Amino acid sequence: MKRREFIALVGGAVAWPLSAQAQSAKVPRVAFVGAVPPVSRLMVGPLPSAFVDGLRALGYVQGKNVSLEWRSAEGKYERYPDIFKELVSIPVDVIVTVNSLGVKTAKEATQTIPIVMIGITDPVGQGLIQSLARPGGNITGTTDDTGAENAQKRLQLLKELLPAVATVACLVTPGPFRRTEGQILEAAAASLGIKLLFAEHSPTDYTDAFALITREHPDALFVSQIGEKFPYRHLIVEFAADNRLPAIYPFREFAEAGGLMSYGMDVADLFRRAAGHVERILKGEKPGDLPVQQPTKFSLAINLKAAKVLGLTIPPSLLARADEVIE
Repeated sequence: MKRREFIALVGGAVAWPLSAQAQSAKVPRVAFVGAVPPVSRLMVGPLPSAFVDGLRALGYVQGKNVSLEWRSAEGKYERYPDIFKELVSIPVDVIVTVNSLGVKTAKEATQTIPIVMIGITDPVGQGLIQSLARPGGNITGTTDDTGAENAQKRLQLLKELLPAVATVACLVTPGPFRRTEGQILEAAAASLGIKLLFAEHSPTDYTDAFALITREHPDALFVSQIGEKFPYRHLIVEFAADNRLPAIYPFREFAEAGGLMSYGMDVADLFRRAAGHVERILKGEKPGDLPVQQPTKFSLAINLKAAKVLGLTIPPSLLARADEVIE
């Protein structure tokens, strides 16, 4: 064999495994599982976009050093088992999901793939984790639990806007609400001289709850802080407007959608912060060791256009405290 041919052969043999190693460098796969919108809308939604922005701020760029797998139940929660079964079979490296049923179904599908939940109510009471500080198992993420003050303050704000309010309809889902926000709200209502009308609905069906509220003619509407309501914010806001019901909502996006007033946490911030959990997991930390994070940012938003339609004048003291006034 000629010397030149020998060098080329040896050089190729040395280069081949290095090239193969570079080609096989693993790009982590992160699945984001939504609840209601089609995947095409989910991918460009404001909250998933906040999650993607959070990843980008940490150096993760779709198609470059992370692969995002988008899935949605599209309002048909019976699809969840098949969705998570598929993701486990791929397999993905992390599963991110946004409602209680999604987390429960993901947990049933895998005890090894890390699960990052976003904005889940009472995850300890629901048996999803052991504690906020040490969740254990394969689940971590963020919760929307804000303590007693949040529910009390929203009812107080409604009373400040409507001093003569006597009956307030509460749009609620049974379960977590009854364990947490419901008990707090009942005590706050009693102290303010307000009677509560609980209108319960399933995660996807508001028909009976809306019918009850329409039939009973309450003075105002209180929308409970459960993340499953977020995709239905336009439906809820339109119902309140059609029935001329002054309402207070838990998220500013309701006020942006035309709702009268909102007070609560910054939901987009929870999505951005969930990206931090994903980063730490991809770097080798165990989800069960990562504390579940609670909301830290809150804001009051008032929609003056909605107030005008209802014939309401917002007290100057309330306007002065608003973080955002929508005109």
